[in-house]
Amino acid sequence: MSDAAALRIETLRGAQIATQLDALAELRIAVFRDWPYLYEGSADYERHYLQMYLDCPRSLAILVWDGARCVGASTVLPLVDAPRELQLPFLDAGLALAPIDYFGESVLLRAYRGRGLGVQFFERRERHARELGLSVCAFCSVERRDDDPRKPPGYVPNDAFWHKRGYRKEPGLRATLSWPDLGEAASTDKPMTFWMRKLETVR
Repeated sequence: MSDAAALRIETLRGAQIATQLDALAELRIAVFRDWPYLYEGSADYERHYLQMYLDCPRSLAILVWDGARCVGASTVLPLVDAPRELQLPFLDAGLALAPIDYFGESVLLRAYRGRGLGVQFFERRERHARELGLSVCAFCSVERRDDDPRKPPGYVPNDAFWHKRGYRKEPGLRATLSWPDLGEAASTDKPMTFWMRKLETVR
């Protein structure tokens, strides 16, 4: 494993993401197998999900490479260009979509965590929002029951890290997304709760 300085960060926009679609899909499947997503993963699901980034000229994918291996990735696109199921919680709450940048996944292989890459993902996506003149950043995370027997002992959620980055959980903003859990063939609905941050004005 290379040290952080030896890693290469690649930034792709819109249709350019297609050039690394397989690497992004493989990484998502690998990381999201873990709690709390427990994602079974399939090439078909990935192609369907990732298409929204390819179709949006204003989307961004940030890929981290250790040699020829993709070890981390993060995505973002304006909420007005996101699927309807991600927009509906905001519309139902009477919130305007136009100022909001939607953060998709932020995934790192376990061996590369704790090295500042997660912070870089947030900084680069927030920069993307500012470049587009957007003033609010939002993402959603899956909600699992605390007593779920699949929850690993000692699991620590990312809440403290997100709070430190200035994000606040919005219990009133909830979406429903579907994917197959580990060992299952059919997708089932998962409740997702949004976190948001209003960006400071840069003078």
